[in-house]
Amino acid sequence: MKIKVPFSKFENGRETHSNVSDVLDGEDIDQVQELENEFAAYIGAEYALATSHGTDALHLAMLAFDLKRGDKVVCSVNAHPNVPEVVRHFDAEPVFIDIDPNSYNINLDLLENYLEENQSKKLKAVIVTHIAGNTVDLDRLYKIAKIYDVKIVEDACDALGATYKGEKIGSTGADITCFDFSSHLKKNVCNGGMIVTNDEDIIKRAKLLHNHGIVQDEDALEYIYEVVDIGNDYCLSELNAAYIRAQLASQDESIARQREIASTYNEALASVDHITIPNVENDEHPFSLYIIKIDKNRDSFAVDLKKEGIETGLHYIPLHLLAYYKTKYSLRVNDFPVALRTYQQVLSLPIYASMSDKDVKFVCDKIKSIASTRV
Repeated sequence: MKIKVPFSKFENGRETHSNVSDVLDGEDIDQVQELENEFAAYIGAEYALATSHGTDALHLAMLAFDLKRGDKVVCSVNAHPNVPEVVRHFDAEPVFIDIDPNSYNINLDLLENYLEENQSKKLKAVIVTHIAGNTVDLDRLYKIAKIYDVKIVEDACDALGATYKGEKIGSTGADITCFDFSSHLKKNVCNGGMIVTNDEDIIKRAKLLHNHGIVQDEDALEYIYEVVDIGNDYCLSELNAAYIRAQLASQDESIARQREIASTYNEALASVDHITIPNVENDEHPFSLYIIKIDKNRDSFAVDLKKEGIETGLHYIPLHLLAYYKTKYSLRVNDFPVALRTYQQVLSLPIYASMSDKDVKFVCDKIKSIASTRV
């Protein structure tokens, strides 16, 4: 029987079944409220608010900042399309910055240069994506934000449980941090997102807009309500919350296993021709993704892996290469040379907690075999 190694696999255990059964059995448990409480405690943040999807978390963050037409939000050119997309929904303008060649995160030197040269009241926020859960220099980022008076949103779609100097992402100082429980190419049986903040004013506004701007008098009948602002429906379902609660409970164990797998990959692939393993500068990398570089014919390499039963991913196609943004902002292919060069080489390998040692070895062996045929 041919081995197949998917790019990701949803986790399923006894606690998952128990939580979901509680919902289906009509148990008097507010799964969403429990998740929010547990999540805030896990992260070490004051407030957590669940959303129906990670993209909704980003969109609600923009609402909480009262983003308006013509405002500007800076982000990495190497991010999922949902990052600039939520900005455009407000008829605001995303501004793209090239990336660091080692971490693939936003280049803080270029970010600071842009903010220095483009100071404006219209410049509202910076959205920073932690690629693979590997964080930027947050101390420097927060200093930059203070100097230029911009809000910081951390896109932690792959950084659940990741840490910076021992503190979990979401507790380190961003105005809002957004999480996604079913991020790009990570197949899951549920969708869900979360925003966390330590800012009372931000969470009050987010909660108001979270359910259509509806307010209710606690002493009134349940069907009596008032609408005081324009919001939307960002509510997470009880079933999804129940599943995510179980996922959260085992997240630190999952990260530990991902690090074991990454260590095996590092050892097996370090000296393989045409392959470059991740350049990791600290021991806090959670390896939510394991991203290698292939020096040429990356797509051909991925096709050969797929033929062997190994699924791979790409994080990400640079935003300036996508038709909408390329046309809208008259962007040229070479405007972001580091992101372009990186995009042509990177490939994300399977890595998840339930991946067996046998599967890891199979991936390594196939990569070595395919690489040996390259000239």
